[in-house]
Amino acid sequence: MKPIFLFCLALFCLSCHSKSSNTTVPKAAQPKRGVKKPIIKTSVPEAHPDSLYAFVVQQVRFGPRIPQTPPHQRCGDWIVKKFRSFGLKVIEQKAVVKDYRNQNLTIRNIIAAYQPHLKQRIILCAHWDTRPFADRDSLKKHAPVPGANDGASGVAVLLELARLIAKDTLPFGIDFICWDAEDMGLHDVENSFCLGSQYWARHPHVPGYRAQYAINLDMVGAKDAQFPQEGFSRFYAPELVEQLWSTAQTIGYGHYFIYYEGAEIIDDHYYLNTLANIPSVNIIHRIPGKETFFPQWHTTKDDTTIISKETLKAVAQTLLYFLYIKSSIM
Repeated sequence: MKPIFLFCLALFCLSCHSKSSNTTVPKAAQPKRGVKKPIIKTSVPEAHPDSLYAFVVQQVRFGPRIPQTPPHQRCGDWIVKKFRSFGLKVIEQKAVVKDYRNQNLTIRNIIAAYQPHLKQRIILCAHWDTRPFADRDSLKKHAPVPGANDGASGVAVLLELARLIAKDTLPFGIDFICWDAEDMGLHDVENSFCLGSQYWARHPHVPGYRAQYAINLDMVGAKDAQFPQEGFSRFYAPELVEQLWSTAQTIGYGHYFIYYEGAEIIDDHYYLNTLANIPSVNIIHRIPGKETFFPQWHTTKDDTTIISKETLKAVAQTLLYFLYIKSSIM
């Protein structure tokens, strides 16, 4: 990489700051012209596609990760063990919340802290539970969803990032958070999704906790995925959106991170923005121009056959470049 380019990119990354003062969602960014070749920067770790895929497969093997079930318990134990094996400090936040039926539901947020002693922190997060019924399935609407993409893919990227980052010393701390009970809701019941992140936003694992920003991952492993710039992300953290998407463009993953103004999606990041006041971005697969997600969303076909190692690698590597370039100028 040419020194002049890295210096310019570093200065651009330095511009990230907290919540925007804009009162309306900014207009869509214009698509970049041309295709840039990937830039090799040897100081940035390389995400391993096989490792990422293996993390997805292992989660799916436990079975549907529905709260208060044995597969959910076993998978949660495995996630905790993996983070600890990388040398991170793990906190299990357990709580009882009300589900869409207004019944008690025991949830388990998993927080893995990298360099917990540092005050300056960021959050990388994803949900680890799966939907208990495939309401979008044409034949098996009451069957549970395997959740390879909608659940396991985001956690797989978190685990791979933790595995690589734990070997280095960055000048800030990172909290890898796996949200529980994200997918337990009904669309006509307000605030019935994202129960784990809602609880954490009101009761953080550390009193007075603050993070500079958060990046949430949801459905980041399907073949030929595209990640438009989600609406709430643009409103609450426009500078962070631009940095992430421009980083992807720079290293050759612009066909995944597309410059398209996506709709607002109430996901875990929404409650970090509105309840915890942490500027948060959602990297999520949504089909441009359609009010839907990937074709197998909320069906029994959301299994490992739809997972792409290349997509997982694109997301993980974009985040690694972003984190390491940012850390070099802090």
